[in-house]
Amino acid sequence: MPTKKEQRLRRARQTRVRIALQRVARLTVFRSNAHIYAHVISDDGARVLASASTAEKEVREQLGAHGKGGNAAAATIVGRRIAEKAKSAGIEKVAFDRAGYAYHGRVKALAEAAREAGLQF
Repeated sequence: MPTKKEQRLRRARQTRVRIALQRVARLTVFRSNAHIYAHVISDDGARVLASASTAEKEVREQLGAHGKGGNAAAATIVGRRIAEKAKSAGIEKVAFDRAGYAYHGRVKALAEAAREAGLQF
């Protein structure tokens, strides 16, 4: 029986194959217990065009004294930030790669914040 991580990675691979056929940049998400990370990766997968995470100094300052990066409020900040960085890099439209995670909680908060900030999925 595959482990929980192996199951997530299998789902992620299937999604990435579909996104590769679309030939658009992808917004990918990684979440750990303490932080959430977002990257906009070029359509050929060769380079990162923009990135944001709760590990960045500016984001930690916004989160306050405790700097909890593992919650939906922190994911919302990262979502807005990645949308701003992507737009400044000339990226308007992306495919959302949730990396096998359920579209729920922090992943959903990040995606909705990026949409509100003007990124099109």
